[in-house]
This record gives sequence, structure tokens and C-alpha cells, in this order.
Amino acid sequence: MERWRGVEGIPTKWGRCVVTIGVFDGVHRGHQQIIERAVDKAAELGVPSVLLTFDPHPIEVIRPGSHPPMLSGQRYKADLVEQLGVDVFCVLPFTLEFKRRDASEFVHSILVEKLHTSAVVVGENFRYGAGGTGTVASMTEDGKRWGFSVEGFPMQGTGDMTWSSTYVRSCVAAGDVTSAAEALGREHRIHGIIVRGDQRGREIGYPTANLEPLAWSAIPADGIYAGRLVRGSSRKTELLPAAISIGTNPTFAGQERRVESYVLDFDGDLYGEHVGLSFTARLRDTLRFDGVEPLVAQMAIDVERTRELVGHPNG
Repeated sequence: MERWRGVEGIPTKWGRCVVTIGVFDGVHRGHQQIIERAVDKAAELGVPSVLLTFDPHPIEVIRPGSHPPMLSGQRYKADLVEQLGVDVFCVLPFTLEFKRRDASEFVHSILVEKLHTSAVVVGENFRYGAGGTGTVASMTEDGKRWGFSVEGFPMQGTGDMTWSSTYVRSCVAAGDVTSAAEALGREHRIHGIIVRGDQRGREIGYPTANLEPLAWSAIPADGIYAGRLVRGSSRKTELLPAAISIGTNPTFAGQERRVESYVLDFDGDLYGEHVGLSFTARLRDTLRFDGVEPLVAQMAIDVERTRELVGHPNG
């Protein structure tokens, strides 16, 4: 899959293609259906598929300071859509100038002049252009003028619930990683760098890896979770069972909220590595213990429960 940034990254001799457009935060099951439809449409027409997304999240530019918790950074998002068969992942910088661009200008300058679009597949509620005035209907009219078709794909779900990034964020914020995984079609994962902590875990027999998450990461509610530490690239991934703690460590009167993971049966150095943490199940709330001994006893239970739920490396 090719990865472009900005319209400058589009090759000057680029031919026809099928385009899907959106933030696609989390690439949840609803997003997956839209993207898969675009990939299928591209195959029908014998042209490449292009996914257009934005950085930063448009909300941050429209209403500064309101950036939502992010379910997937750009690198992880690109890895996810590559697995769905997308040929090109293109990130458009969302600036104040871009925000003010008229809907018809967006269509003509990017979809027509730069991408030579044959077809567009978007969610049925897709909005674009200054003030969100552009709709699937207006893009369809522009498409008739410039020679491309438009398909507004209905958002799907289960029961009374529609899959959406907002819904997944609410599940994560509540610590309901099981429901989040159902909507995502995989476990929720955060990424960051392993940094040095207080070293208390090592002193009590459970050395932990402290994760410094990427900015705006959607971090689950405080608690203890069974999950996995993810090492390596999207093409060669190592999954290590881990008991994950999120909170301020009240037993030691901690003040700073931290994300720490005890990696089962691991004896190595993770400092400085860019890793992911995926969340399989919530085990319990974060508790304050009366001393180290009851804390260690509970940690032993948490580790065994993690082993039961997650199993072995790459399992």
C-alpha cells in the first residue's frame, strides 16, 4: 500500500481511482464495511482504491481544545486499512485554510483535478466543505458534472446500537473493553513509548513496563486488565500476554495516572521501544491495599487470571 501526505504526495500522472473519505478513527466495523465496498468498487472498475483521511482530527481545528480521545493514530490506522485491501492511504492536513474550503472547491480541486476520481464511497451521513455544507446529495450532483458516481453507505450495527467512533470511545472510557472489541472487530489498542517508572514493581517481584501513550490516546478507565503487549511492525508482530494496570497506584499514594503492564514470562529490556497494548478483558477496579503483602497476593491472582484469558505469546 502506498502512503501519501497532502495533495503534494499525489503523483502528477495519477490515473483514475475509487475514493473513500473520512476520519475513520478506530476503523471500526462500520468503517470496515464502507472501506471494503470502496475496495470492491475499485476492483469492479479495474482501478486503485484511495482512502482520504485527515490530520489532526477536524474537530480540533473547528473547535480548538476539543480533540476527542483517539482510537487509532495515523500509523496504526494505515496498517488497519492496508489489511482491508486499500491501495493508497492519503492523509490531508486539516488546517484553517482547508476548513474554509467550499464544498464544490474540495470536490473539484482534490477529487477531480488531483485524483481523477471514478467513484466515491462514503458513509450516508458524510459532510464536507466549509461549515459542513457538503452532503452525499451535493457530491452526487457534482459527480454528475465531473464524471464520477457517489455511493452513500448506511452505517451498520447490531440491535439498537450503530457502530460509531463515539460509541467505541464511550465503551473504552467506561472500561468496557469487551463491547469496544465487538464494535471494532478486534481488541482496542493504544500505542506509545516504554519509559522508566518508579521501579517499585521490580522490588516486589512484578517488574512493569510504563507506557507513555501517544497524545489524545483513548485510554480505558482506571482498573486492571488482561491483554497483550504488542511489539514489532504490522508485518511481523510479537504478542506478549500482559496484566495491565491503569490508575494512580493508590497503595503507594500515587498522584500521576499511569499505564503499566506486567509482561508474563518475559525477561528483557523494553525501555525506549514503541509498543502497543491491547485490552482483552477488565479484571477488576483499581484498589488501595493496606501494605505490600496484600497487593502482591492480589497481583498473583491477576496474573493467573490473565494467563487463563490470554494464554501464551502469539496465542
